[in-house]
Amino acid sequence: MARSKPAAKSPLLIIFLTVFIDMLGVGIIIPVIPVIFFDPETSLFAFEVSNTYRSVMYGLLIACFPFMQFFGAPLLGTISDRYGRKPILMLSLIGTLLGYLLFAWAILNQNLVLLFISRMIPGFMGGNIAIILSSIADISDAESKTKNFGLVGMAFGLGFILGPTIGGVLADESVLSWFNHATPFWFTAILTFLNIIFVQFIFPETLKESRHSKLSLFKGFQNIAASFRVPNLRSIFIVVLLLSLGFSFFTQFFSVYLIQEFSYSEKNIGLLYGWIGLWLAFTQGVIVRRLSSRFKSEKLLRFTILGLSVSLLVLLVPSEAVWFYLLNPFVAIFQGTTSPNLISLISSQAGPERQGEILGINQSMNSLGQMLPPLIAGYINSIDSSLPILVAAGLTFLGWVVLNLRKKGG
Repeated sequence: MARSKPAAKSPLLIIFLTVFIDMLGVGIIIPVIPVIFFDPETSLFAFEVSNTYRSVMYGLLIACFPFMQFFGAPLLGTISDRYGRKPILMLSLIGTLLGYLLFAWAILNQNLVLLFISRMIPGFMGGNIAIILSSIADISDAESKTKNFGLVGMAFGLGFILGPTIGGVLADESVLSWFNHATPFWFTAILTFLNIIFVQFIFPETLKESRHSKLSLFKGFQNIAASFRVPNLRSIFIVVLLLSLGFSFFTQFFSVYLIQEFSYSEKNIGLLYGWIGLWLAFTQGVIVRRLSSRFKSEKLLRFTILGLSVSLLVLLVPSEAVWFYLLNPFVAIFQGTTSPNLISLISSQAGPERQGEILGINQSMNSLGQMLPPLIAGYINSIDSSLPILVAAGLTFLGWVVLNLRKKGG
């Protein structure tokens, strides 16, 4: 009797773990980097170093990661089409691990140059999200694709909830005497190392047939140019860029605002961002599902984008920090509803044969939107710490205006 062929190992668990750890690392950084730049007690800069210099350096450090990712992610995605998902995912994770180790070392040695290098390496090598999405597409049929992509969304949400909270706690020496600003990065490096082992021994290759697409370091720029050549998506991609710019101003500099105006510690920032993450998860798991069955995406967006703009602006009103726990859920609800509906609107405008191309352009617009704000906000924050949030609200409102002015053919 012939022996039955063993069932292929499903990569979904490792995919979930990889995305979760990736977002955990992103979240852990949120409460730590602003403190080592702006807290008067920090030892990274001498006390007499000006706020302008701190703001500009902080902006440049935040920008260098999406800048390198803008070039690296499309390139690694194309290489994985040639040589397989597993070896390129391993390469990406090794680069991420090296980045965390160097960042922790740079903090302990107060080395600003090494801080930049430690963010640029995982930025360029951090194409694992593109590879993960490709792996899901490899193993999914039409019926399971939505459910499998939903798994990635869940991992994103959990990472964003836990990351800032873990980062804030592990960096707080009042919790344990040996905790410091480098501790969260040692912790994430250990998780990434375990992830590398899991991928090596458990993750199966999902690519069935290699595709020799043209390799280009400038694929991101090609995607941006292509966005203006898609007639029925031109204005929507402008909305995507404006919203990405606006929300990046908020996420990258709201923690700085909390430090400078309300003397927030790493732990306090982490707990607040964890609270925001809970509302994001609730929105995407419950509210979005119910609204999507009753309203079309474009109709929802005309309400949620305006709501997001107003919610960001209202954050500048409180004079007591406790109000942020009441106001930030509105930011989370409106953003959590806007994001999936915007992707759905974009996807619905493209035929099935162009989904990858169109969503790739969308990702490049988002990368550009994450790259530019810290370069600008670093300067305007030195003038007034409320300006980045004011700009965030303004750009989001401008995105709402563009959406409402758009014609169906443009």
